[in-house]
Amino acid sequence: MTWSEAERALYKKYNVAGPRYTSYPTVPYWDADPTADQWLESLEREIATATSRGVGAALYVHVPFCQSLCTYCGCNTRITRNRTVGDPYVATVLAEWALYGERLGVSQSSPFLLSELHLGGGTPTFLAPKELARLVDGILVRCRRVTGAEFSVEVDPRVTSREHLTVLAERGFNRISLGVQDFDPKVQDVVHRVQSEEQVRAVTEMARELGYKSVNYDLIFGLPLQTTASVAATMEAVKRLRPDRIAFYAYAHVPWIKPSQRRFTEADLPDGDAKRALYELGRQGLEAAGYREVGMDHFALESDGLWQAARHNELHRNFMGYAARHVSPQLGLGVSAISDSWSCFAQNEKVLEKYQERVGKGELPIFRGHVLDGEDLVLRRHVLNLMTKLETSWRRADEHTPFLDGVQGRLAECATDGLVVLGEREVRVTETGRAVLRNICMAFDARLVRKAPQAQLFSKTI
Repeated sequence: MTWSEAERALYKKYNVAGPRYTSYPTVPYWDADPTADQWLESLEREIATATSRGVGAALYVHVPFCQSLCTYCGCNTRITRNRTVGDPYVATVLAEWALYGERLGVSQSSPFLLSELHLGGGTPTFLAPKELARLVDGILVRCRRVTGAEFSVEVDPRVTSREHLTVLAERGFNRISLGVQDFDPKVQDVVHRVQSEEQVRAVTEMARELGYKSVNYDLIFGLPLQTTASVAATMEAVKRLRPDRIAFYAYAHVPWIKPSQRRFTEADLPDGDAKRALYELGRQGLEAAGYREVGMDHFALESDGLWQAARHNELHRNFMGYAARHVSPQLGLGVSAISDSWSCFAQNEKVLEKYQERVGKGELPIFRGHVLDGEDLVLRRHVLNLMTKLETSWRRADEHTPFLDGVQGRLAECATDGLVVLGEREVRVTETGRAVLRNICMAFDARLVRKAPQAQLFSKTI
């Protein structure tokens, strides 16, 4: 591994906490909850725009159930081995979809134009194959798929069978994401996610045999007991299995939010320099194997659509990470699911029983969200440009808002350090700057800056 002293010093300097910018404004800064009517009006407008362009919308369905708790996980989950919870949950999600159908005028005769369907969690394949079939069929009965529609699912290799994958493939699913994280047995044991390379291989090969065109692996660096040797071994296994895409995320240690992380301590975690060294080792190994870095923390083979989208400036970023195209709106169904109409966010109830209760009463189960104001909408576009294109500009009047007048000053130190190139009304991220992309986006985050104007937001020297 080659990681220069200059790169190490820059990492130390800019190693400050920052959002992942899967949205703007980020969730902690949502302060303008929509009414149900406001949310529906914004959703209807965006659906009409998408339909007029023939591109359709996206549906996300959250399935919270997992049979065991992975201690690194930050998702909304319900840990249970009780398989009887699946069928009532499917019924509630389909009842929520029916509520939207009534309010949006969606039916078999007037279908919802669908470009993407994504099942996430939790563990969607916790559901029995027949429950998955009922869920997907119940959704699709009100939909018409656009040409080239992408259907994807997140799976746990430990509980996913050929029958699961067959049921989904028969209904048009063509992308799959496997939670892998690390192949080292010691790391797997401490994070409570023990699975063998053979288990991962079996699901990967089944998916390919059944016609799934893209296989993604989620990997994490900075896990407890992780070492350069364990990351190197994980990357060797990844090379053998050859997924099309890889998400290589940093572990976030937040035991005050996720008490399960108290199973280990900070002493078990690689610290700042060591953690970044793990990422650099993984990145260089992936690039040597033919993977190309896409945006931040994502990699893809040159044959995969994600890399092609990056090459042609068509990359998008949403609550699920990077996507090969911009599909809007995204309507979320299920407990804690987030919806996005571009001008408005809405999140469902996060407690399963409360979600089910409200749907049972015939209510849309929204408990918070955010109506974007004019400044939000302008800055959202710039943050998205940086995260997907590594550059942005505000030469036109509709690209400008007064907050941008301070960007040059906020990024001056980044420019001196060679992380960005500043123009009069433009910013371009350098290859070196890709490593601190979050910091650069923070300079465009009006809500973050105004909350702590004197704080060390962008580096440890401000």
